[in-house]
Amino acid sequence: MLILALETSTDLGSCALWRDGVVAERICPPGKPHSETLLPLVRELLAEAGVTVGQLDGIAFGVGPGAFTGLRVACGAAQGLAVAANVPLLPVTSLENLAAQSGADRVLALLDARMGEVYSAAYALVGDAYVLQGEIRVSAPEAVAFPEAPGWLACGNGIAAYPALLERLSAAAIPVRPDLLPTAAAV
Repeated sequence: MLILALETSTDLGSCALWRDGVVAERICPPGKPHSETLLPLVRELLAEAGVTVGQLDGIAFGVGPGAFTGLRVACGAAQGLAVAANVPLLPVTSLENLAAQSGADRVLALLDARMGEVYSAAYALVGDAYVLQGEIRVSAPEAVAFPEAPGWLACGNGIAAYPALLERLSAAAIPVRPDLLPTAAAV
């Protein structure tokens, strides 16, 4: 099975090719717009693998929440490639992407929504899939709802962006991974 994945919901843009469980990934160069770098990286990735878009079994892409322009880049590229090659699309949220990367059983995913707000969602590992617990929300850092039960891990750039949120997480004894960002490999 061959799946191309695209993720551009944050400053870290990437593309990845999943081939029967083996993943190859390319990262967009920092400081350059994803709109200029994503498709050349996709072409490079597919060429190195000896694969054409028409041979793909699907194209997965990050649907956010995240940066508006970045979301348009991944969505537009995914749709354009999929329509041209008659390949199905597979949407994946950026918050579920963070949960999957964390490896934890219970995850509070937190992404910087800019303008003083945070996207948040809680996920629990059920079998081999992360299941949303409640709703995806956007709120001020001081209003982010924390899960009641113990054993949660918080991750995402929303933690580093808002010191008040980090203080609240620390006070609630919730461990953090502010280094995680959505990636195409996780998609």
